[in-house]
Amino acid sequence: MKPSLIFHQYIWIINTLRAYKRLTFEELNQKWQDSSVADGNPLPRSSFNRHRDAILDMFGIIIDCEPKTYKYYISNVEVLNDDSIEHWLFSTLTVHGVLADCASVKEYVVLENVPAGEEYLETIIRAIKTRHRLLIGYKAFKAEGYEKTLSPYSLKLDKQRWYLLSNTGRHMATYALDRMTKVELSDESFEMPDDFSPQAYFSEYFGVMTVETPIAHVVIRAHDWTPNYLRTLPLHHSQREIASTDTYTDFSFDIRPTVDFENELKKYGAGIEVLEPLELREKMRQMLYDALNRYE
Repeated sequence: MKPSLIFHQYIWIINTLRAYKRLTFEELNQKWQDSSVADGNPLPRSSFNRHRDAILDMFGIIIDCEPKTYKYYISNVEVLNDDSIEHWLFSTLTVHGVLADCASVKEYVVLENVPAGEEYLETIIRAIKTRHRLLIGYKAFKAEGYEKTLSPYSLKLDKQRWYLLSNTGRHMATYALDRMTKVELSDESFEMPDDFSPQAYFSEYFGVMTVETPIAHVVIRAHDWTPNYLRTLPLHHSQREIASTDTYTDFSFDIRPTVDFENELKKYGAGIEVLEPLELREKMRQMLYDALNRYE
């Protein structure tokens, strides 16, 4: 069986259990035969058990069976909503499977382009896995190119760009893969701290810039249409709705307000007003004033 078809079957099982919550094997098997995933063929129980093991290994999703009802269900459904690589992989394969089934309408589906850099992913992932340092060539915008040896800690996808978080020996630094000119695996190994967690490291930031900006309690006022955008797609896991009227809604964040966060707020224009802290409010006001001057 082709790997793409097997992945499609994994995704079908996960999404079917998500939709129906709990199903006996017989109920799941009937839906399997009624779908296009297996051309009407039944699902052998041995194949289902192998799929359960593969789904756990690949996506971290646990499919349990209720002893009294003999119904199968996803017992850790929360993993489908986090920002782990398993969730990203699941989402990517789900979209791939849907589009593969809809090849006749592919010209009506518009996707976003991802800049160069994917060719380095395999080498970087191997370096992270084997704990080997990397030699990279790098050329930032409007700067001279250079080479550097570093310890790769994690990868992060942000706004269509891949970034590498690394330890340079002096500090932590983030590099965009699309600005790399070469990536080579070195013979030199490195030690990853046992307590290092990429999720924890980025948890107080928005985006990928992780300069030593002090953490702050930020309060913004969202006007007009903006509150619903923030409710349906929060800017940060610390986002809380603290007040609401017919014309605006206030949200709070406990975050390190780096340039990435400031630029995200600026994107909403008049839809967002920073209330606290005063330093950030003044900084945003100045940025908007400078932008307005461009048009005069």
